[in-house]
Formats: sequence, structure tokens, C-alpha cells
Amino acid sequence: MRQTRLTGESTAYADAREELRQAEIELMRHRERVAGLRRELPPGPVVDDYVFEEGPADLHAGDAPARNVRLSELFSGPGRDLIVYHFMFGKQQKQACPMCTMWIDGFNGIAHHLTQNADFAVVAAAELPVLRAYARDRRWTDLRLLSAGANTFKYDLGSEDADGNQDSTVSVFTRDDTGSLRHFYSVHPRMADDIDQRGIDLLTPVWHLLDLTPGGRGEWFPALRYQGDADGRRAR
Repeated sequence: MRQTRLTGESTAYADAREELRQAEIELMRHRERVAGLRRELPPGPVVDDYVFEEGPADLHAGDAPARNVRLSELFSGPGRDLIVYHFMFGKQQKQACPMCTMWIDGFNGIAHHLTQNADFAVVAAAELPVLRAYARDRRWTDLRLLSAGANTFKYDLGSEDADGNQDSTVSVFTRDDTGSLRHFYSVHPRMADDIDQRGIDLLTPVWHLLDLTPGGRGEWFPALRYQGDADGRRAR
């Protein structure tokens, strides 16, 4: 099957491209099998109704009044699942993680699509005013931003160690017919001794676009500019 109508492709190129296409098809089918295994997980353990701190819905309305919001209150209706991104920011992580920042930039752009089907929140250990100031700098106006610095949520879910070091993690929660909150799934960057960073790289299209190029992703890491940098330019 030809992917283009271009002329001049060598036989070697056409053969190699067909081999690649078959590998891409198998990868797609394997991804579907993995997603099916994930969907078929049995009910996970009941979790505490953790209490977070949240500011006004309007990010530019300041940081007060702050209110306590429970995990159960992040579900906007029956039959909906809750996705939580654990932001590496706070406690021992004094500076916001650039990789997390890139991901959350993307989440903010697609939040209105995502929340048609599931609820979504970003949780950090940073104090609420610090988190919201950073979010204003990044223009994260379409996300629920929660501080978990006063509870054990991040530690219990494996995105924080006993010393307060942070990690990026994604967790999914469900609410069963009795109203009990259950942990459905969590995934971390480090999935094995030889997988240090790629456990959650499906969260960003950037690496996958780079993987389409001859240079690949290599050791690419986001270089982010922030408001207040020496050059005075707007955060990007």
C-alpha cells in the first residue's frame, strides 16, 4: 500500500517503508490490546476521600477565598471517571518540572474536549498561592488546580517519597454504585529498571512528532522560558 503519490521512490525505500508500515500496524494493534487490558482491570481498592485546597475558579481572581475540596467532589456527575495528573512541584521540588509544565500546557488546551467524557484535575504539593502564581504565568485558565501539600495523597499514590521528593504520575479514580471511591489505575515514568523516563510519554505529542523525523527524539528535553526571565519575554 502506497502512502504517497510521489514519483522517484527507490525499490529499497518502498520495501523498507512497507516493512515499517507493517510494524506500525502491529504496534497499533498491540496498543489496542494494552488499552483493553487496562479497561478490564477489576475494581481497585477503596481510597480515602482526600481533602485538597483549591482557589477561585477564575485564575485571575486572586487566590482567596481558598476552600477545601474532597476527592469525591472532583467527580462532576454519576458514571464519570476522574483523571488526576500529579505535578512535580512543591516540597523538595522547589522549581516546577519543565516536562510537567509542557504536558500541562497541552492539557490546558484540550481540557474542554477531555471533560466532555471524564473529569480532570492537576494536583501539586506546592502551596496554593505558589501553584496558582505559576499557573497564571503559564495561562492555565481551563484546569482545576489543587494543592495536596497538607495530605498524603501524593505519597499514597507513589508520586512523592518520604522525603518530599516529587514524581510525575497519572492516576485514575472511579466511584462505584455505593459511592465508594476506588483507585483504578496509576502509571509512573519509571516502569522498570531499564525504563527511566518513558512510562507516561503518551501524554505528549511532542516526542511522537520528533520520532517521525530522521533525528528522532534523542535526549530532547523542553527548554521553557518563564515570565521574569532575564530577557523579559513572556513565558512560552
